[in-house]
Amino acid sequence: MQSLSLPQPAPEEMAFSQQLQQLICKEIEQQGGAIPFDRYMELALYAPGLGYYTAGMRKFGAQGDFVTAPEISPLFSRTLAHQVKQVLDLCGGGDVLEFGAGSGRLAVDMLRELEALDALPERYLILELSPDLRQRQQQLVAAEVSHLRERVQWLERLPRQRLRGAVLANEVMDAMPVHRFRVSSGSNGEVEEEMITCTAGQLVKEWRPASAELKQEVAKLGVELPSECESEINLRLKPWISAISDLLGQGTVLLIDYGYTRSEYFHPQHSEGTLMCHFRQHAHADALFYPGLQDITAHVDFTAVAEAADDAGLSVAGYTNQAGFLLACGIEQLLQSTAADQNAAWFQQTEGLKRLVLPSEMGERFKVMALTRNIDAPLMGFSMRNMLEQL
Repeated sequence: MQSLSLPQPAPEEMAFSQQLQQLICKEIEQQGGAIPFDRYMELALYAPGLGYYTAGMRKFGAQGDFVTAPEISPLFSRTLAHQVKQVLDLCGGGDVLEFGAGSGRLAVDMLRELEALDALPERYLILELSPDLRQRQQQLVAAEVSHLRERVQWLERLPRQRLRGAVLANEVMDAMPVHRFRVSSGSNGEVEEEMITCTAGQLVKEWRPASAELKQEVAKLGVELPSECESEINLRLKPWISAISDLLGQGTVLLIDYGYTRSEYFHPQHSEGTLMCHFRQHAHADALFYPGLQDITAHVDFTAVAEAADDAGLSVAGYTNQAGFLLACGIEQLLQSTAADQNAAWFQQTEGLKRLVLPSEMGERFKVMALTRNIDAPLMGFSMRNMLEQL
């Protein structure tokens, strides 16, 4: 394990991580001595009862490992609600389905705003795989919008019947397990895959010749990769988009995440990839640091998302940065209406708005993509700037 300047976990946390590490080493042994990085990432994040998202660690907010947009300011969820209202109006009503609702803050603040706009969905569905997070979300809904509790339903899998309305995924795709690969420096430029092995109980990274499937998918990228380039590819993205397409009868899928177009993703300045880990507000790149105690993410290839949507029969209606989307949906007007006098709450919301839209903060790094079916009208969030041609 690398020596990192990171906070030291408590003894009980290290013991917890050791349990997960033993489980991973056992699977490595069962698989013949190595597993692909994407399987390691899946176990580190989602192993039942031990993974980062399935255990009871505090993840969100100032006391957690990272802060998401809904925790930064209620203006984020309230502004997003205006785009959702337009979608529901175009569908003549319907439901909202949120993937991975985190702390539940997005759902609660959005429901409040939709109620104020007289645009509540028939149901607010939350697909949440983490029992711990599901419980926290239920507690927050009961505490803050108890009168709307009957509209909120928690799911463990996608519903079977077709959905009409809006599908939301805020910082979901970045937490999908990815394969790590590199192009070797040899004359043939062979593709190698990062594997995880276990030596004397310790997890170790190792480069090995890539599988035929991974080589094929890397070749499909259609970009020239520099020698010694390391990067990631999400082979789970296409099946996920396909499943959403099968579900959506009419409506819009809003995907919000940090990422790039493919030409940016595989640009030489990202020659070491985009993998990032988060532990107590510290960002670093060692994915083997105490598995189960930290988040592991990779930026999103939005060109791949667009390709998957096209293959699945969805229309790519919009692509822009978070700043452009929020400003087009009226975040500045919402701030102005929040407080007539410039009190402490107003200044706090102003600071939150800056973090959401400034290029040096989340405004440029985060992107918003809309996928639609049977929606013909332009979506307000992309009226200020639509960057579809960059995909």
